[in-house]
Amino acid sequence: MGMLCAVSFQRYGRLYYLDPGDLRPQVGDKVLVPTDDGPEVAECVWAAQWVTEDTDGFPKLAGLAQEEDLRRDEDLRRRKAEAKVAAKRLIRAHGLPMKVVAIDHVFSKGDDGGERSTIYFTAPHRVDFRSLVRDLGATLHCRVELRQLSARDSARVQGGIGSCGRDLCCATFLNDFEPVTIRMAKDQDLPLNPLRISGACGRLMCCLKYEHPLYATSGTYPASGQRVETPSGLGKVVSRHPPSETVTVRQLSDGAVKRCSLAEVCRPRIAYDERPSAAEPGLSPQGE
Repeated sequence: MGMLCAVSFQRYGRLYYLDPGDLRPQVGDKVLVPTDDGPEVAECVWAAQWVTEDTDGFPKLAGLAQEEDLRRDEDLRRRKAEAKVAAKRLIRAHGLPMKVVAIDHVFSKGDDGGERSTIYFTAPHRVDFRSLVRDLGATLHCRVELRQLSARDSARVQGGIGSCGRDLCCATFLNDFEPVTIRMAKDQDLPLNPLRISGACGRLMCCLKYEHPLYATSGTYPASGQRVETPSGLGKVVSRHPPSETVTVRQLSDGAVKRCSLAEVCRPRIAYDERPSAAEPGLSPQGE
């Protein structure tokens, strides 16, 4: 049991959980987060509080941000904005099919070779950007690196709102991209319309995997189109809902659509409920 707080480097961005140590940051406080390139300023979005999980493996806050740290962070943001403008201008000048997604800038740390700007971009195919790197280095007066991102990584970096109305999963809490297949959509009886099952990245939505284990093990559910017996009469299965253990049935008599529990349409369960009870008068335990 220990204490944790959550911070974010940008508003509505990914949350990072850290051990506050002896500090007690409140929501809105600027704190220093240890990174590979030194402490960076972030905003506390979840005040330090006690949690039941083991906190030994979480990194610790480097301290509260001071005026000097805030000025350095402001300079860093200004350098990123300048690098983004220069990169877009030079990409147009070189006529390259590239789109700048994000900029990362690191100030000089003494003997590390000076400042460095990393430009993340997307492109439909591999791009020869050697001449672009030279021009960027001469314009920004620092070492420049270009890294191409996939569609999913681009959505993670940029963020956005999904079809559910919430922030993208990849930009908030997903750490790794797990394989998502069209079979998952079929098993969940979802329409195979790319506009309905694709995320902001243009690939299959990561959330298709969340409920798929329920559908993959739903062998006891009647298939769509199968005729079943319901308390209201014979009907045909329209869709299945394993999370709530129900099915939607259209009555053959009047076409009415209703949702029934799995127990009401499952033949083994119906046969079990309708079996002769050994406790009924005139019946022995052996059925004599």
